[in-house]
Amino acid sequence: MLNKKLENKEVLIAFLPDRGDFTILQEQNWYRIPVDKAPKRFPPDYLAFYQPKSFGSDAFRIRYFGRVKNIEKVSRRELFPNEIESEKADRLYYRIAIEHLEKHPHPIPSYFPRKFVFLPTTWKKFINADELNDLFDGNYLEDLLWAELKKRKIRAERQWPVKTKQSPYQLDFAIFCNEAKLDIETDGDFWHANKERAFYDNQRNNAVESLGWHVLRYNTKQVEDNQAEYCVHNIQENINRYGGLTDDGLVPRKFFPNEGNAQQLTLFDEQGEYNIDDKNAD
Repeated sequence: MLNKKLENKEVLIAFLPDRGDFTILQEQNWYRIPVDKAPKRFPPDYLAFYQPKSFGSDAFRIRYFGRVKNIEKVSRRELFPNEIESEKADRLYYRIAIEHLEKHPHPIPSYFPRKFVFLPTTWKKFINADELNDLFDGNYLEDLLWAELKKRKIRAERQWPVKTKQSPYQLDFAIFCNEAKLDIETDGDFWHANKERAFYDNQRNNAVESLGWHVLRYNTKQVEDNQAEYCVHNIQENINRYGGLTDDGLVPRKFFPNEGNAQQLTLFDEQGEYNIDDKNAD
C-alpha cells in the first residue's frame, strides 16, 4: 500500500551514463548534476536511475534509486581530485548524496530507447509505474488520455523529442503507424483563446508535419468528457487510415468496433548515448 506521506515526494529520474558512474553510486553513494543543467524541479527527495545501452542486457530500464541525504555544490576538481587538470576542472556540480542504493521492487522498463537526461516525477507515479511512460508528470490532460490509451493497449510514447529546422519540440504522444506518424497533442482551453499561442501552434504544426507527422489536437472538454468516445476513437480511425500500428515483421494492426488491443511498435530509431558532463547535452 502506498504511504500517503510519500506519494507527493519528488523523484528525479536521472541518466546513468555507464558502469563507472554506477560503481560510484554503489561504493560512494553519490551522483553529480552540472549546476547549469539542473532541472527546474529541483532539489529532489529521491533519485532514480535510467540505464542506457551501455548496460547491455540490463539496459533501458530503471532499477535503482535512493533517498537524497544531502546536496552540496562543488567543482569538478573536488569531485575527481585524481583527474588530469582540464578546462572542466572549475565547472560546478551538485554532488547529491543518497542514503543507500535500493532496488525498485518492479524495475521500470522503457519499451524503446529513450533520449533524456532528467525526468521529474512523484513517488506515487514512481512506485506504481508499469513502464517509463507512466512516470511523466505535470499535465493532467495527458494523464487522462494516457490512461485511456493504455486501457486500449495503444502503444504510444510520451514527450517524444523531435528536432525540426526551426526548433526542437516535445510531442505529447507519438504513435507510429505503417504509413505515417501521429503527433497527439492535448491543449488546454487557455491556449485556444490565446492568439500568440495559436500562431506558435501553427508554426509548430507546419514544422512537425514537414517531417512526416500528422498532428491531432484535443481540447480540455474533449479530453475530460470524451477521451474514450471521441479522442481515442478518432485516434483509432487515423491509425486505420495510415495503415495500422506497425510491429516489426508482422501484419500492421488495425482497429475495429469494440476492439481494444494494439500491437507494440518497434519503429523508434536507436538513440545516441548521453554524457552528463557535456554542456551541449539536450
